[in-house]
Parts: sequence; structure tokens; C-alpha cells
Amino acid sequence: MKPAEAWSRRRVLVTGCTGLLGSWLTRWLVDQQADVVGLVRDHAPQSNFYRLGLDREVRVVHGALDDHPLIERSLNEYEIEVVFHLGAQTIVGIANENPLSTFSANIQGTWNVLEAARRRKGICAVVVASSDKAYGAQAQLPYREDAPLIGRHPYDVSKSCADLIAQMYWHTYRLPVAITRCGNFYGGGDLNFNRIVPGTIRSLLDGQRPIIRSDGTLRRDYVYIKEAVSAYVLLAKRLMEGEAGGEGYNFSHGQPLRVLELVDVITRLMGRTDLTPEVLNEATNEIPDQFLDASKAAADLGWTPRYRLEDGLKETVAWYEEFFKAQRDARTMDQQTWAKSI
Repeated sequence: MKPAEAWSRRRVLVTGCTGLLGSWLTRWLVDQQADVVGLVRDHAPQSNFYRLGLDREVRVVHGALDDHPLIERSLNEYEIEVVFHLGAQTIVGIANENPLSTFSANIQGTWNVLEAARRRKGICAVVVASSDKAYGAQAQLPYREDAPLIGRHPYDVSKSCADLIAQMYWHTYRLPVAITRCGNFYGGGDLNFNRIVPGTIRSLLDGQRPIIRSDGTLRRDYVYIKEAVSAYVLLAKRLMEGEAGGEGYNFSHGQPLRVLELVDVITRLMGRTDLTPEVLNEATNEIPDQFLDASKAAADLGWTPRYRLEDGLKETVAWYEEFFKAQRDARTMDQQTWAKSI
């Protein structure tokens, strides 16, 4: 993407900047010469954010989403104009075991960001990351944006609530906020190896059978991370133009796959069809089928996915091959240094 005039010197806050989407979006914003402030809760040196050296290119604010005074001070002190609220607790299993911490991060964290934005003059766009899981289980698929938000389990409920709170801030206060509801992201930089794409790639690189924690029949949308960055940028730009306030948008590839089908694609791409997956069937509180209709995003924003699934996965595999090679090289160097010292 060429540097966009709309982003040059634009003052932007990114919550969740060390996550998969956050690191790629922050990289894009820095490349467009935006002035980026990143909210970081935990120092994660292996994350893509630090591997890309973004901590040296953006202003880093250390803190958590439940710290409203910190968020409000950050928006005012750095004169923020645009907010990408990506920070959240995103793991379904953790939400099942610890619903209160999930609600604190995902619900309270969202209203903290939105209330701070409401109180700051000069905010022209807030993009809130919801999820396809905000829709809950629906009889009619694919999900369309006019479907009710009826999450029933902890993670799904946290996203339904955050989504509705964001809509409220538009309808009540006219805060220029819009919501994204995306399929499952994949791409280089996701170091949560409990997720199916990075977990499968790591297993295959190690010569081991991939692990599927569900029964393998769950059907999901998958969105390449570069496509997701484009979606968020286009939506923020529309808000900056005075449009899309209070709107939710689905973003998906439009080709839902069962988990077993996705693993099969990855094993074929990596030439390891000899390693058949081990299906544990341990997942609970999962919605069997979730996929999205992204025609509204195409019509309103001009967003359409450009990557074929196989092409996005090839780039993803290449990223992990380089990542693990760098880790091995670093260990070898450490061992050699240690051996010379004794």
C-alpha cells in the first residue's frame, strides 16, 4: 500500500498492538507515517510487535484496559484522533474457565475506551473489534449484519455486549464508532499455538501429527491478516469522512471450511499428508457453524478479499519457517557462546 495522505501524522491509538492483528495494523500505520500510540499490557518479546521493532517506532503506554484513568490520560496527552480498539481476551477456553476476567477485558475494557473517546474532543474515528461470535448460534447462515446478537457462552456474550455498547455510543452520543465482525484471523505472528493454523504448522514443522481439540467438524470463516488490516483501515477512513457511524460490518473470505478441511489444506501445502491429525474432541461451548456474508463491506467500503486461502497460508507457513529457524539459530549461538566461556 502507498502512503495515504489521510494517515500521515494522524495521531492513532491501537489497543492490543502486540497481538496478531495489532502488530500488522501498527506496522501498516507506521509505514503510512502515522503517529501511533500502542497500549501494551504485557511485555512479549517474541511477539511480532517486538520482532518488527515497532516498540522503537511508536509511543508505548504500559497498562491494562480496565484502567480507565490511564486510557483517558493517553487519549488526551497524545491528542489522539483515531482509535483502533483491538485489545481483548480472545481465547474461548480461558473465557469458559475465567468469565469474570474475560468480561473485565472485553466489556469493561470496551466501555473504558469508548467513554474516554467520548470525553475527548477531536476524535474522528473509533473502530471496535467485535467478532462473528457476537451473533451466537443462528438458524440462518451466513450471518448478516441485521441478525440479532445473541451470544450464550462467556466469550460470545462478551463480544455481543461490547458490540452493543459500541452501537450505543453512536446512537446516544454520536461518537464516530463502527464495529468489525470478522472470521478467524490467520497469518504470521500468531504465537498462540492452541489455535488451529499456527498449531498445525508448528506440529508439521516438528514432524508431529497436528492436534485438533474439537471434533473437527466445526465450520468457520478464515481471514488472512493482511486482508484484515485493509478492512480496518477502510472502515476507519469511512468514519473519518463522516460515514458509517454505529454500523457493524462483516469481513470474511466467503469460503467456510470445517477444521479438518483446513488442516488438510495445510498438510498438503507443506507436503506432510503422511501426518494425519489427532482429533481430541475436547472443545466445549463452541458453535458448530459460523460464517459471514461480507456483501455489505463490499458495497459500502469496497472491501473484497484478494488472497486465495492457499496463497495466504503459503505466506503464513513461510513466516513460521523463518521464525523457528531464527529461534534455532539463536539457541545455537547461545550454546556456542556458553561453550567458549567454560
